Formats: sequence, C-alpha cells, structure tokens
Amino acid sequence: MMNRGMVVGRALLCAPSGLANARRARDCPPYLYGPGAGAGHSRFQFLDVWLQPGLLAAFLMAWVGLSAMPGIAASSEHDFAVKRLEARARQQEAASASYRTFHDFKFVDGLQQSGILFDHRIVDDARRTYRAAHYDHGNGVALADVDGDGLIDIYFTTQLGTNQLWRNSGGGRFEDWTARAGVGLPDQISVGAAFGDFDNDGDPDLFVTTVRHGNHLFENLGGGRYRDVTREAGLGYVGHSSGAFWVDVDNDGLLDLVVVNIGSYTTDEMGPGGYHRAREDAFQGHLHPARSETSILYRNLGGGHFKDVSREWGFKDVGWTGDGTFIDLNGDGFMDLYLVNMQGDDHFHENRGGKGFTERTASYFPKTPWGAMGVKFFDFNRDGLPDLYVTDMHSDMTQPQTEKALAFRVEVEKSKSEAWCRVQWPESYYQGTANNIFGNAFYQNLGGGRFSEVSDALGVETYWPWGVSVGDLNADGFEDIFVTAGMGYPFRYALNSLLLNEAGTRFVEGEFVLGVEPRSGGRTEKTWFSLDCGGADRGNPLCAGFTGTTNILGTLSSRSSAIADLDDDGDLDIVTNEFFDRPQVLFSDLASRKKVHFLKVKLVGRSSNRDGLGAKVVVRFGGGESTQYCDGKSGYLAQSSLPLYFGLGEAGSVDEVRVVWPSGKSQSVTKDIPGNGVLRVEEPER
Repeated sequence: MMNRGMVVGRALLCAPSGLANARRARDCPPYLYGPGAGAGHSRFQFLDVWLQPGLLAAFLMAWVGLSAMPGIAASSEHDFAVKRLEARARQQEAASASYRTFHDFKFVDGLQQSGILFDHRIVDDARRTYRAAHYDHGNGVALADVDGDGLIDIYFTTQLGTNQLWRNSGGGRFEDWTARAGVGLPDQISVGAAFGDFDNDGDPDLFVTTVRHGNHLFENLGGGRYRDVTREAGLGYVGHSSGAFWVDVDNDGLLDLVVVNIGSYTTDEMGPGGYHRAREDAFQGHLHPARSETSILYRNLGGGHFKDVSREWGFKDVGWTGDGTFIDLNGDGFMDLYLVNMQGDDHFHENRGGKGFTERTASYFPKTPWGAMGVKFFDFNRDGLPDLYVTDMHSDMTQPQTEKALAFRVEVEKSKSEAWCRVQWPESYYQGTANNIFGNAFYQNLGGGRFSEVSDALGVETYWPWGVSVGDLNADGFEDIFVTAGMGYPFRYALNSLLLNEAGTRFVEGEFVLGVEPRSGGRTEKTWFSLDCGGADRGNPLCAGFTGTTNILGTLSSRSSAIADLDDDGDLDIVTNEFFDRPQVLFSDLASRKKVHFLKVKLVGRSSNRDGLGAKVVVRFGGGESTQYCDGKSGYLAQSSLPLYFGLGEAGSVDEVRVVWPSGKSQSVTKDIPGNGVLRVEEPER
C-alpha cells in the first residue's frame, strides 16, 4: 500500500495529554484534532517523543502519526497555516491604514528570473535522524562586489554540497562563478561567511567558518578569482565555529578577525557526507564547562599572517556564542566588541586603547537576552547615537509558549517569554536570571554610556527569530528591520518579520503589506525526507500503520539575510539563505512606485583599513542628519562588503557628507555629491 505524500511525522508541540478537546480544536491544526473525535478520544495515534531535560525540553513534541484513513490530505498543516496567514494578512492590512510611513510598494521573489540555482542542503541530524542540536541554526549569506564591476554578488554557504558564489551580471540576473572562484568547499559543513579586504589591495577577500572541518581564508586575486591561504595565514582553527567578522581593533590600518565559537555539540561518530553526529544533549552544553570553546581574536600582522592574541589582549569569551559585532561605544576611537550568547549572558568587551579588552557588559547592558542570536548596532531615531537590537531565539522555545502559538496568535508571538521560561526550566538551568531578558532587546542610546531597553515600546518583539538585517527599505531616511525566523522540521511554519521605522518613534509590521509573507506560491512546507515503510524503514516509529514509501514534510524557514540594491535600480532588495531550501531573492518595486531619492557612499581607506570598517558616516540633507556605522554586519552569520545606502526622503540633494575614519581623521564633502548615485569617499593622506 502506497501512502502518497502522507504526513506521518510532525512535531508541533501540541501535546495531546493536557488539552481539552475544545481547546485542541481552537489551538491546533485541524488534522491533529479533527471533527468527530469523541470526548477523550483522538482520531489519530500519537507517539510522544520526550527529549533530554533542560533546553531540549524546548523541543518536547508529540510525533503525530496519521492512521491509514481515507480522505486525510497530505497538506492539512499547510492548509491550516495558509488560513492563519490569511487572517494575519487581513489584520495587518487593516492596521496599515494608520501607518505614518510610506508602505505602498511590494517585494516580489525573483529567484527564478535571477538564474540562481543554489539549494541549501543539511546534515541528517536535521533531517531523517533528527536530533535537537545546533545544526538547525543554519548558514549565512554574504554580499560583495567580488570582481570590481560595481554590481553586488552573492555568496551562499551550506552544510552538505557546495557553497556557491553567484556573480551579478546586471538587471537582476546572476551566473554561477563558484568553480571559477574556487570557493566551493564541498561537504565542509560550512556555517558563516565574512567578506573583508584583509590585505588592503582593493578587492574583498573571504573567510568561511565550518563545524570541525577547519575554517578557511580565501584571498581575492582579482577579477573574482580566489586562492585558499588558510595555512599561510594561520587561521585554520578546527572546532564548532559559527559567525566571524573583520574589525581593526588597534587602528593600524589592517583588518583583524574575530571568530566566534559555540562549544562542543558533536561527537566523534560520523554521519553521511562526513559530518559529526550531534550529542544527544547538545543544548545542555552550557551546563558542562568542559565543552566550551572560547572565541578567538586574530591580529593581522601584515604580509598575510595572523596571530591569535586572545590571551594577551584579555579577550576571553566562553559563552555559547553564535555571532557578534563591533562599535566604538565610548567614543575613544577604538572598536569595542559585542558577542551574543545563545544560552546565557551576552558579553560586551570594551577596547582599552588598542591594547586589550575588558569585559564591561554590566556597565552598559545590565540585562541581556538569555537566548540571543542576531545583533546589530544602528541609529534608529537619527539622534547621532548607536542603538542596539538583539534577537532572542531560544527563550521562545518552551513547550507552553509553542503550544499557545500554534494558531499563529499575535499576542503570543509578540510577547516576552519569561513566564513560560520559568515554567519550563528551573533556575539552575539558567545559572541566574536576574540579569536576563527573555525575548528580543532594543537598547536606545541615551548618551553618556546609558541605555534604555525599549523593545516592547518600539514593537520589535518577534517569534523564533534568527538574524537582523537593517536598511532603509522605503528610502524615507529611517532604517527599517528585516528579521529571519522559523524552525523548520519538525515545527510549524513561522513568519519572517519586516518592521518599518516610523520616523524613529516605533516600528510597524510590514511583512504582509509589502509582500514578504506569504511566500511566493504560498509555500509553507516541502518534503523533508522519505521513508520506505514496507522495507528498510519498517521499524521507524513514523511508519506505524503505514507501508510503502511515505513522505515526511517539514516547514520552510529562513536563517540569514542581507539587504542591498541587487538590481541597481535605486531601492533596496532582500536576499535570504533558507534552511534546506532554495533562497528568496526579494526585489523591491519601490523605485517604480515613487520617485526615490538616495545616496550610496563607498569608503576607501588609506591610513585606515581599505574597507573603512569602523568609520562613522553622517549625511546632512533636508534640514536633518542621518548617521550610519560602517560595520559590514549584513545579517545572521555574515559580514558583507557594501556601500552604505542613505534614503533621503523627499530631499532631492545632499548638503554634506562627513566621515570620521578609524584613523581618527575627519573629512567633509560638500561638492560633487551625485544625486541618486554612488559617492566614492577616499580618506585623505593627512
């Protein structure tokens, strides 16, 4: 008997044992608790799979086995999700009538027209032999003009298969340059990617992290051709690396490198494709100090050589760290570091004048998210001060909250998770909660080293978030936010969030209004894997009651994103790296809906590093100013090499561009500033 495409396994955290039938019908997808089920009886068979205690309890789930009954559709959850998405869309459309920021434009997924054929592939621990582990954190997407033609190219990383570099050939079309560039790294279990010009020769080099296959540095030889210089550079660390970013920590004009390591979540047992199988208790790693892996600060010595100076610089970060960024927070001209911890306290390291670091988190950020993933400094209200947005995934992963959120309830998804976290785990699991926030955090800079946490007031709480990308999507002069989200198999579908900035007063939801949700074609799921229930997989619990080939479905979800003008039409587009799926290439039609005024600023350092990383750029226009910080931090697990994009609102021209370089030099440009073009600012020699 062939059960064509039937869903026999779905972990929706809709625990059957503790819910009344009436509540089941309201909160759970209809195929879980269908009409006609008698009191105390379900039409379907449940197999409870209880994972490890601690954080793994976040993944507690009921595997739902559909009995061999006629009339059960394979896409019941999809149908349910579509209905809930339609309801959310109506709700958001109604709310948008009161929005005070321009939103009459759309994003359209142009993947097919783009020619991009990349398809993200994952290890079996995130598929048929699912284990709750850090493999489901996914991969980065990074952008840069690798061949110097003025167009933005795209680099995708993957776990299995080959990382891919897609060259922008203009007009929203791309061609595969992976083999030509030599940056594929097949089956290396890649994670993050960071573009940066470490040798100051004018083209973006590339650093890629992996899980236990060694990290890689690729030198750009010109024209988009690369060579692997990892061994000579001394950057071949082998461990559980995650994000990485370039930053000049001592202002010597050379880009140094921070590599962020999570901790040991794998075993020595090998899985198909050459990956290391995950530990059964991977998400309890923070309770085992011996599993920690410290993040690494590499100082650029010049000549293509780097040195691990973590110890001598006092840089000690032992949290389960997935990503990080930098900013000059105290105004002394040296870059400070902020690293996010996915299971505990974040860490802010203040730079001691280019000589070392001191951990000063409590002085600036007394409470940080407990399960942080994404991080971005930007000036959301144009007061000239850097604010900080941190997304928190793991606090959202409790069973009680996930049950309540099954029906896509806004009040659940937009709430902090503290109440549910306290029910789920004991205090000993958190190792102290007095200095934690259980949800996203937004720190408004009040000046003088003081911050106010205003995430709820600004409306930036999201559900199951990963990374943060920031850009002025409607070109009104205020930067907006895109947050990737979702867990994929074996959880229900979750939304990506697009938050429009209302002139620095609050953020309003725009993912449905602007066409980001629902996805192209209304997709919410795909076949995750197949089982031969009449043969080799007969003993698999998911085959109970079934014979023949059975497809197991999993939901779609995004991990990393980046914002840039990919088709060079003057407005900003969005590209994502999905988890076990093809990317989204979301082209904006803003420029065809209204007259867009903008300025792109391309920095060229001389005494400072060539990319100008660490520079502050202030653009004066229309009686006001807008400030951006050149950090390349484009999204989760990625750093890009891009010009800064300033939307100018209704102002048709720019009065002045001021740059404060990492070298300490200040520069003012008031002449020959192009309208709707790229301003190349070269650092003066003196």
